Amino acid sequence: MRQASALYRLLGDEARLRLLRLLARERLNVTELTGILGLAQSGVSRHLGLLKDADLVVEEKDAGFTYYRLSPDLSGDGPSDGIHARGGRGHLWAALEDQFDQGAQDEAVRADEARLQEVLRVRKENFETHGGADTRDARQLVPGRSWAAWSRALGLLLPPLKVADLGCGEGYLTVEAARWAERVVAVDRSDTVLDRAKGLAKRRRVSNVTWKRGELDKLPIKDETVDVALLSQALHHAQDPARAVAEAARITVPGGRVLVLDLRSHGEEWVKAKLGDRRLGFRDEELARLLTAAGLREVRIGVGARKAGDPFTVLVASGVKGNEP
Repeated sequence: MRQASALYRLLGDEARLRLLRLLARERLNVTELTGILGLAQSGVSRHLGLLKDADLVVEEKDAGFTYYRLSPDLSGDGPSDGIHARGGRGHLWAALEDQFDQGAQDEAVRADEARLQEVLRVRKENFETHGGADTRDARQLVPGRSWAAWSRALGLLLPPLKVADLGCGEGYLTVEAARWAERVVAVDRSDTVLDRAKGLAKRRRVSNVTWKRGELDKLPIKDETVDVALLSQALHHAQDPARAVAEAARITVPGGRVLVLDLRSHGEEWVKAKLGDRRLGFRDEELARLLTAAGLREVRIGVGARKAGDPFTVLVASGVKGNEP
């Protein structure tokens, strides 16, 4: 009875139930779990330790990383010595699965699922972690395959351009653009975020970037001074998206392009509180109208990224600023 009481007290915690649900889906490390759950790493490690001590999760080493997954004794995937069967672990997991299924539309569960999909996407693009012992999709394990390398190669086909990265965040796209651009002007509203972006550029030895603090609807950049204005995952944070696109067009030279990467309309309300999103994405036709209203021509809208089961689809939109009369 004491063991049963301890077990049910252990399971009477929302964070630990969320952990079990995730680890039943995928093998994950502490860093990945921290990002998905939005909890402190120390808290995640403590919960994992308790679940491991209770034989609910197991720890595995792979390519220098420590991963956790659901215990086979709990899920029923491993051999049984009869001990856990007598203790009712199989029935326990069946009950938990039933609760997880019933709570699939819970806001916290949907948020966990969306962030899990993002972790898996990033993992697939990182050969160091994707190329470990887990070879369930061996066709993807091609040494040297890299989306970053492809983007850099395509950048080399472009002439030297003046680029503005608007809502640059921590500067990852800024640094990539700086590899092929003549000069990049990076704008963000947060001094703290800009400091981190500057640190990244320094570590990558990138020196052709000018950093500016400013708002998307009032850019600190002169008229018609850049060839390409980028708004990557920034427009859904804007107070006035129409004004932000108009500002991007204002700073672009005639014949230059405004390029927008943003989310298609979705129903994930949790992003407003967790990520500070002001808009739940844009409809295709809505994004096209924003570019057209800003005076851009040859407006094109397409899908940049989409994955089955992921609530987020990335749209790519572009338009050309009209030539001078």
